[in-house]
Amino acid sequence: MNKNIPVKKNSLGRGLSALLSDANNVNSTNQSATETIVTATLENFKELPISQIEVNPTQPREYFNEDALNELAESIKVQGIIQPITVRQLAQDQYQIISGERRYRASKIAGLEVLPAFIRTANDQQLLEMALIENIQREDLNSLEVALSYQRLISECSLKQEELGERVGKNRATVNNYLRLLKLPPDIQASIRDGKISMGHARALINVENIEDQLAIFKKITAEDLSVRKVEELVRGLTKSSDDDNVTKSKFKMSAEFNKLQTSLSSHFGTKISLKTDDNKKGEIKIPFVSVEDLNRILEILHI
Repeated sequence: MNKNIPVKKNSLGRGLSALLSDANNVNSTNQSATETIVTATLENFKELPISQIEVNPTQPREYFNEDALNELAESIKVQGIIQPITVRQLAQDQYQIISGERRYRASKIAGLEVLPAFIRTANDQQLLEMALIENIQREDLNSLEVALSYQRLISECSLKQEELGERVGKNRATVNNYLRLLKLPPDIQASIRDGKISMGHARALINVENIEDQLAIFKKITAEDLSVRKVEELVRGLTKSSDDDNVTKSKFKMSAEFNKLQTSLSSHFGTKISLKTDDNKKGEIKIPFVSVEDLNRILEILHI
């Protein structure tokens, strides 16, 4: 046999072919169980014409980087598809992507005519849920895409935050932090999406209540390329200043209310009432009298 004859690469890549063929090498103790698993896997696995596959209209990912797609396409030309896509069957010779749209797009660029795919049974809600969770688990999904996916799982799949956390392997606080990103102004959300500011910057901005203040700090972040730590310091300073202002306003409001009450009491008792309070909202009311007759008059008003 001529050793110089080139060996044609398997279009599926070494990853999948190894996974299926290696099942024949298991020891005799596990052979029966392994054969059952491999048989079930093969029954659900097919090479589908790419023309019979359509994208999922509820795909959580809205943006696909063209450069990254072209790089993946070049890899596919050399290595083939290592990881099959997952689809559901809609009709005869018609399939819809559950997960793997990026691989599908890159394969079209690479000129592939067939794609390896696992076929699953799923209704529309299951399809959406699987697609969302599959995308959330991708490392290259940006924070805003994760937040939007969480929101869709809650609103469209009727999941509570606790259930959502269990599905995606996150605690409730983490889920809530992502959801709070959606309350930020559109300009800030767009910067998160485009990678101009990080999740750390966004989490600091979330703690600023006033939108104008959020936008002011955001502009400072982009203009001066501030670190997350510096932004957190700015937010803490702003929050402390806001708290001091609130205390001052509260004291002023309390003083105005007490003055009004003091005037009303003085009018009611026909004598100048002294009303005092301290920072703990404790105080005293003094009702002066000028004679025994005046005291009796006040007691009658008090029904004593």
